[in-house]
Amino acid sequence: MHVLEIETLPESAIKAAADFYRDILPGLANAFADHNCVILQLPKATSDHDDWRRSAARDVARAYAPKRFNIIGGGSSGSVSETRAYLETAEAVTGQYLKLAS
Repeated sequence: MHVLEIETLPESAIKAAADFYRDILPGLANAFADHNCVILQLPKATSDHDDWRRSAARDVARAYAPKRFNIIGGGSSGSVSETRAYLETAEAVTGQYLKLAS
């Protein structure tokens, strides 16, 4: 499993989505070259980010199937650790955006 942590994104959902597709998406190919499971950890965001994050999770998972891809958003360090541990062993879970409570 490979975890890619993104610490900051713009507050605007449109700008954050643009940054994801321009700057982050191209680098995912390298992660999938060496790993069967990739998790993208994004910072906490308001609900207007949910749609682009959900569609990105689905689209990337489809593009790299049968490898697995999921996005985690926000969350406390404990909830992030627990979610990562779950996703590492949940072989059927892919293409999901998991918005965690802080």
